[in-house]
Amino acid sequence: MSGTNSPEAVKKLLENMQSDLRALSLECKKKFPPVKEAAESGIIKVKTIAARNTEILAALKDNSSEVVQPFLMGCGTKEPKITQLCLAAIQRLMSHEVVSETAAGNIINMLWQLMENSLEELKLLQTVLVLLTTNTVVHDEALSKAIVLCFRLHFTKDNITNNTAAATVRQVVTVVFERMVAEDERHRDIIEQPILVQGNSNRRSVSTLKPCAKDAYMLFQDLCQLVNADAPYWLVGMTEMTRTFGLELLESVLNDFPQVFLQHQEFSFLLKERVCPLVIKLFSPNIKFRQGSSTSSSPAPVEKPYFPICMRLLRVVSVLIKQFYSLLVTECEIFLSLLVKFLDADKPQWLRAVAVESIHRLCVQPQLLRSFCQSYDMKQHSTKVFRDIVNALGSFIQSLFLVPPTGNPATTNQAGNNNSGGSVSAPANSGMVGIGGGVTLLPAFEYRGTWIPILTITVQGSAKATYLEMLDKVEPPTIPEGYAMSVAFHCLLDLVRGITSMIEGELGEIETECQTTTEEASSPTQSSEQQDLQSTSDQMDKEIVSRAVWEEMVNACWCGLLAALSLLLDASTDEAATENILKAELTMAALCGRLGLVTSRDAFITAICKGSLPPHYALTVLNTTTAATLSNKSYSIQGQSVMMISPSSESHQQVVAVGQPLAVQPQGTVMLTSKNIQCMRTLLNLAHCHGAVLGTSWQLVLATLQHLVWILGLKPSSGGALKPGRAVEGPSTVLTTAVMTDLPVISNILSRLFESSQYLDDVSLHHLINALCSLSLEAMDMAYGNNKEPSLFAVAKLLETGLVNMHRIEILWRPLTGHLLEVCQHPNSRMREWGAEALTSLIKAGLTFNHDPPLSQNQRLQLLLLNPLKEMSNINHPDIRLKQLECVLQILQSQGDSLGPGWPLVLGVMGAIRNDQGESLIRTAFQCLQLVVTDFLPTMPCTCLQIVVDVAGSFGLHNQELNISLTSIGLLWNISDYFFQRGETIEKELNKEEAAQQKQAEEKGVVLNRPFHPAPPFDCLWLCLYAKLGELCVDPRPAVRKSAGQTLFSTIGAHGTLLQHSTWHTVIWKVLFHLLDRVRESSTTADKEKIESGGGNILIHHSRDTAEKQWAETWVLTLAGVARIFNTRRYLLQPLGDFSRAWDVLLDHIQSAALSKNNEVSLAALKSFQEILQIVSPIRDSDKPETPPVVNVPVPVLIGSVSGPGLSRPFVRTDSVGERLGRYSSSEPPVVTDELEDLNLWWAAWNTWYRIGSESTKPPITFDKLTFIPSQPFLTALIQIFPALYQHIKTGFNMDDLQKLGVILHSAISVPISSDASPFILPSYTEAVLTSLQEAVLTALDVLQKAICVGPENMQIMYPAIFDQLLAFVEFSCKPPQYGQLETKHIANAKYNQAEWVALNYVPFAERSLEVVVDLYQKTACHKAVVNEKVLQNIIKTLRVPLSLKYSCPSESTWKLAVSSLLKVLSIGLPVARQHASSGKFDSMWPELANTFEDFLFTKSIPPDNLSIQEFQRNESIDVEVVQLISTEILPYANFIPKEFVGQIMTMLNKGSIHSQSSSFTEAEIDIRLREEFSKMCFETLLQFSFSNKVTTPQEGYISRMALSVLLKRSQDVLHRYIEDERLSGKCPLPRQQVTEIIFVLKAVSTLIDSLKKTQPENVDGNTWAQVIALYPTLVECITCSSSEVCSALKEALVPFKDFMQPPASRVQNGES
Repeated sequence: MSGTNSPEAVKKLLENMQSDLRALSLECKKKFPPVKEAAESGIIKVKTIAARNTEILAALKDNSSEVVQPFLMGCGTKEPKITQLCLAAIQRLMSHEVVSETAAGNIINMLWQLMENSLEELKLLQTVLVLLTTNTVVHDEALSKAIVLCFRLHFTKDNITNNTAAATVRQVVTVVFERMVAEDERHRDIIEQPILVQGNSNRRSVSTLKPCAKDAYMLFQDLCQLVNADAPYWLVGMTEMTRTFGLELLESVLNDFPQVFLQHQEFSFLLKERVCPLVIKLFSPNIKFRQGSSTSSSPAPVEKPYFPICMRLLRVVSVLIKQFYSLLVTECEIFLSLLVKFLDADKPQWLRAVAVESIHRLCVQPQLLRSFCQSYDMKQHSTKVFRDIVNALGSFIQSLFLVPPTGNPATTNQAGNNNSGGSVSAPANSGMVGIGGGVTLLPAFEYRGTWIPILTITVQGSAKATYLEMLDKVEPPTIPEGYAMSVAFHCLLDLVRGITSMIEGELGEIETECQTTTEEASSPTQSSEQQDLQSTSDQMDKEIVSRAVWEEMVNACWCGLLAALSLLLDASTDEAATENILKAELTMAALCGRLGLVTSRDAFITAICKGSLPPHYALTVLNTTTAATLSNKSYSIQGQSVMMISPSSESHQQVVAVGQPLAVQPQGTVMLTSKNIQCMRTLLNLAHCHGAVLGTSWQLVLATLQHLVWILGLKPSSGGALKPGRAVEGPSTVLTTAVMTDLPVISNILSRLFESSQYLDDVSLHHLINALCSLSLEAMDMAYGNNKEPSLFAVAKLLETGLVNMHRIEILWRPLTGHLLEVCQHPNSRMREWGAEALTSLIKAGLTFNHDPPLSQNQRLQLLLLNPLKEMSNINHPDIRLKQLECVLQILQSQGDSLGPGWPLVLGVMGAIRNDQGESLIRTAFQCLQLVVTDFLPTMPCTCLQIVVDVAGSFGLHNQELNISLTSIGLLWNISDYFFQRGETIEKELNKEEAAQQKQAEEKGVVLNRPFHPAPPFDCLWLCLYAKLGELCVDPRPAVRKSAGQTLFSTIGAHGTLLQHSTWHTVIWKVLFHLLDRVRESSTTADKEKIESGGGNILIHHSRDTAEKQWAETWVLTLAGVARIFNTRRYLLQPLGDFSRAWDVLLDHIQSAALSKNNEVSLAALKSFQEILQIVSPIRDSDKPETPPVVNVPVPVLIGSVSGPGLSRPFVRTDSVGERLGRYSSSEPPVVTDELEDLNLWWAAWNTWYRIGSESTKPPITFDKLTFIPSQPFLTALIQIFPALYQHIKTGFNMDDLQKLGVILHSAISVPISSDASPFILPSYTEAVLTSLQEAVLTALDVLQKAICVGPENMQIMYPAIFDQLLAFVEFSCKPPQYGQLETKHIANAKYNQAEWVALNYVPFAERSLEVVVDLYQKTACHKAVVNEKVLQNIIKTLRVPLSLKYSCPSESTWKLAVSSLLKVLSIGLPVARQHASSGKFDSMWPELANTFEDFLFTKSIPPDNLSIQEFQRNESIDVEVVQLISTEILPYANFIPKEFVGQIMTMLNKGSIHSQSSSFTEAEIDIRLREEFSKMCFETLLQFSFSNKVTTPQEGYISRMALSVLLKRSQDVLHRYIEDERLSGKCPLPRQQVTEIIFVLKAVSTLIDSLKKTQPENVDGNTWAQVIALYPTLVECITCSSSEVCSALKEALVPFKDFMQPPASRVQNGES
């Protein structure tokens, strides 16, 4: 009040007062002198007060009665002007608070009078107001009088006065209560003892109240009386009152001063006793009223609801409930039940509207609702008020759709105030309102033809009522269509929002409190421990209580809410409304979830899910799930039936997508509306934000999402995210542009939803995984038996979930991968493919994820992650296996270095690929293996190396792709190289591991089992490698066999030195011989069918065109490899103890290969044989480069000479004697035994050689096209082996062996060759070259012969055998050998391209043999054996054949060589023969020799036609040489020579000298063909010996004379005949042959004469001369001959006769001689 008591203000007041009084006195001067006087005395009074007092205002107040008096008197004049002036002055005084209680009383009395006179009514009200508001002096009766005054003015006829009075009354009532509040404030510090209020006393209790409170009490009590139409106690003088005004006043007091009623029992009492009964009484008409009953209208409150009162009553009720609920629990129950009843369909529309508004006011106060729940719903015998409210709202909404609104007749047809003039009640226009030709869609609900617009009525969260505020309306207002619905809708939303935010807030508080207390408890101090425990338990109690309330609230409201919201959701056509409904359902679902109320949670979720799916679609899905209990079931709520309304199909929604339903047999298409999409987004939102509380309802959510995703056509892409995919089969998905833009968003949210699973706790995560798995199982069931596109939603999302939860992958790995493995086995390829995609992505992600601790330190986790990869190997679908292998490849590329204990798994996956699984699989698996071998061998544990070997080997055996098999063999080679380089480290690690395993095995008491066990682990690794290669060596494919064989032998060769010495035993017997056995078996049983060229364009060489030929190659390779190892590693093998047995086995293999009916194999076998024969005996231990550990081997010793069957061969026996010897011997075995053993090895080799030779060269019994005949190279090789072998066995080589050798040499030489091979083997026929086989045979004999030569005497008995052998070969020159029954053609007649057998050209060979014979004979002619065995005779006998054939010999050179050889041999042999003449050893030779000469010199063969003269002469000179030999070497020694022989010689010479003409000669050739020189030579020799004086017997001389006479006689005859013929023929020439004959005769004559001349005269018989001379006349007669040739011959014949022309001597002498 500082403004009014400052000095200036006071001064101003005094001045104003004085001026007011002056004005008054002026006015009253004429008419009212008393007043004037009073005014003037008043001026003096004021001045006096001002002058006397310092506290002017206080003084004024004390004297206020006198000061005010003039003005009161002025008012009494009832002059308007004066009255106004006075009232103004009085107001001024009041405003300065200078009015005392008495003065105030006086003023009020004066005002009352004015009022009764109806003067200055507005001024009066103003004055009262100022009086009461400026100070608190007015009390009790004065106060009540003032208040009554205002009431009375309210009921005047003047409207303005009425309204002003009403406002004043309101203000005054407020003032009264404000005073009380102020009074309480002042006395707040004094604690008063409350006096107990007795039962029913209403007046007495007042005494306890302070003054202001008492006024307030009296006022409020009278207001109640007045409203109740009773007389007031305190407000005396009231004349009339209205209920509406009374109720308004009550409401304002209750609303504005709740604390008064709550703090003072007196007032609380009034509430209970007066207000509530009053309200209930006034409500009765509304309760009893039914729409459509009595309609009599009267303003008085009759039994019909009266809008103004009803509305005000509801306002009072709202205030009562809001402010005094705690005081009026029972009363509120009644009020609330009434409110609920007012919503009934049979109540008037306006009543329902205001009731809904009232309920709305409650719904925005969640704490209040909570109290209802606690006070009613949770009490046993109480009305379930909260539930009823919610259900009533639901029923109300439902009724609005089902019951068309019928209110007052006035309202039915009135248009709603929101659309100007048009009728809205008919659903025909469906909310379409035409505005300027355009169409706008109003927000509305529409259900089964009922269309209800949505009005914007309030801001969310505040209950701003419309009809509860219509205090000026007397008639019920028209409620626009949709208003009630809109309010009810907002009630629901606010209810949900309020409850959920309240409960969640409290939950949050409790959770944070729990956290802080647990944190404190975790580090407590001693003193506070007890207290903490206390507080914790308090909290627990508090939480239990709270939770009970929350659960009751939710349980009470969820059914009603869900029913109403579902209906609204279905009916909503407005996006915003839909959004709100969905949000409400979502928050409720989340809340239920948080509170663990499963049924209600699932019900809300089901509702959202149904909304997401097309109508009627949802049911099929959701009814199969846990929601089955909720759908289509009506909840009975206290007699009201609330139906769960299923979505109706005819809602006017925009269709945004058309797709296929996800069903086994989809029929037609389904449509998604924008609302469905909206619901879907809510569902996503729910799952995203509240995943942790969904639990089992994940099933619902995910099933729905799956169907939506399917209908929208989203397909999974990498990482499991869903992207809009290509059109599905069948009617393709149709999407509007609106939804197209939404799709990426939806797919994004979907992904985020599963990403957020990383924030779920473990249990929730398991719920999610389980839901996805069961969803996936359904999808799998649907995809069985058809190849339609399956739903991959679940699989894709399992993948996404797994990927984001890598940090705790262990807890979900098994269920996740277990399910995906099942998916991988699904028959539907797309499903499978995705299962595999998901599984492999997870495995890769798991391995690359940065785990804590890292995988390298958490082997268990690593194996856990890799395990599903291994499990995939049990699936047979190739596409899955391909994925698996690609995954392995990627793992290797990214994680290969750190796999550690995971290697066996990874390798197992590669190794699990079977042969029948297709090329691409094998190829991918093999790529992995290559990567492993090239990059990762050093990083893996050594124990895995054996697995690598096995896997690589298994790829070798795959027959899908040859290149892979071959490359895998290459890998094995690389692996072996690696073993070699890292040998030491591997060996150490393996030994360590072995020791550990051994220990474990011993602990468990089991035997350690691994392949090749006794060998050390590193050797076992090698043996496994060898064994694998060994298996590959017998693969069905030749290329693989070849490659494997080469690799096996290379590895053993290159790295074998690493093995322990004892391991070699295993290598030989288990690897090499085992392999040889298998190869031999396969080769001998291989198919001989021709293989057609493979693959069309690949040509197979004819040498490989049968399986047999291909196996042959393998056999060759294997045998050669083994032989080489025996050769190079003999120093390792020989000390092993059973070397001789191994040697025998090897020889046996060589033999069976050599005797196989395949040229290639047999030849190679011999090569191997040759190789092992070049073996040098092992060096003594001391000189060895790498000394293997000396093994004490039982040494075989020669015991006696044990004869083998048919072989006089020393045999070795290893038995106890040998062992004993071994024990006595030092560590180095005695030398003898070594050599003995060596010798045995060589004899074993000789036996093998002999068996091979005799078997292979033995002619077959029958021949046909397929008969096998050994090839030349084979035979050559066979024979070439002998010299080397012989070097080792020569000491024991005897005649038997030689015999055997001979048989083989002979047979080998006899073998023919096939015509198609001949051009390569044979020289052209004319060349005198030996084949290599023939060379070899001669070499063999040469070696033998040389050995005999230098050998001891006893060996020389072998010479004759060698001669026999050679001579047998010589015979081949004329008579090639027969090979069994085989017909051979002469090479000249063979056609190359036919399968014929060709005899070789044996001539050069025979000739070379002959040369050898001659040489040898020259060396050995005098040897006893040679003499005794009639070698010379044999030579002559052999040579007789070619000599007798002469021109008929296959080769001309043969007989020429034979002659020269004969001459050479005889030149040496004849002296030897003469020397031994007496012994008779040569007796049989002479006839042979004579016959040979005879056959040669007088051959029956005709010289060839084309023989040239030179040739003929050369040949003649050879004949001459022979005759010369006879004349020099034989005839001179006739006395040492048998007589018959000499006789034969003479006969021959005689015959030669005559030499008749050959009838076949043509004339032209006769001159050539006659061997003049030869005849001459014969003559000369004959004459020389015939006429020699040395003739021993007359018989000889007789022979020669006889011969001459025959010759001459024949000549005479020929000449005579010729002359005769010549004469007869006249001019015709004679036949050529006759001419030739005559020429020959003439020549013979001349030769004869020459010879006779040369001979000693005494040797020629006279008769002979006579005969010669007798020829002369005949010769002369021939002179007439016309032939020039004859003439020249005649000339030669006649010339010698000159020697006979001498003077004749006496006849007597001649005759005597």
